[in-house]
Amino acid sequence: MSSADLHYRRLGPEGATPVVILHGLFGTSDNWGTVGKELGEPTTAGAQALDVLLVDLRDHGRSPHTEATSYPLMASDVHALVTRLGLKDIVLVGHSMGGKAAMVFAQQWPGLLKHLVVIDISPKEHANNHAHIIHALRSADLDGDRTRKEVEAHLALHVKEPGVVQFLLKNLYWKEDGRLAWRVNVSLIERDLAAILAPIGPETVRVPTLFVRGGQSDYILREDIPAIKEQFPNSRVETVPYAGHWVHAQAPDEVIAMIRTATA
Repeated sequence: MSSADLHYRRLGPEGATPVVILHGLFGTSDNWGTVGKELGEPTTAGAQALDVLLVDLRDHGRSPHTEATSYPLMASDVHALVTRLGLKDIVLVGHSMGGKAAMVFAQQWPGLLKHLVVIDISPKEHANNHAHIIHALRSADLDGDRTRKEVEAHLALHVKEPGVVQFLLKNLYWKEDGRLAWRVNVSLIERDLAAILAPIGPETVRVPTLFVRGGQSDYILREDIPAIKEQFPNSRVETVPYAGHWVHAQAPDEVIAMIRTATA
């Protein structure tokens, strides 16, 4: 897959500090639209507008479906994109799966980064809490004259959190008249899920790094922090007490402020 194929949206003025944002599993760049728009504009307090790139990772959003996925492949895609665009001194932001891809990018190309911001994910292996989601997506009947409401009702039978159902529905689109499809490459994600849940490599990252932890999430536990500090010696961990895993959706103002601090 060439860098030209990796879909992204660019907000804010080119030439400003670049902020590249990577979404999580089953997500798209659209999940970061509100945050990206705010970062791409100057603030009333005098903070400068930032050059924001909202990226669809491979097999997600409007980026191509591929034959394999892993963190090294995701990181390589992003590296090819930022190289083609001539970006440097990047603030690289990643949530969940995107956070692991960002960590691997920092291991391989630290010289391109000004700061790394990792949102609610740690470098370790994570448990498979996604089997019911994959089953819901795989078993949805999208043939014939299905409506979005019918697909939503099907998802709700398998996924009990209404917010997650709405999140998944952002992947549903009209591929052609009368035919719905998923933007996410469900069959590949199912096959390569172990690579997505896997830990990153052991290489030390000395790039200044901020880990943002949802206080109501179990993706970064207190007992994980010493290992994070060892592998990322120039890091700090901030907790948003009332937020769950989708910190940027539940606490956008806090996340925006943290990203802006990382660009200073």
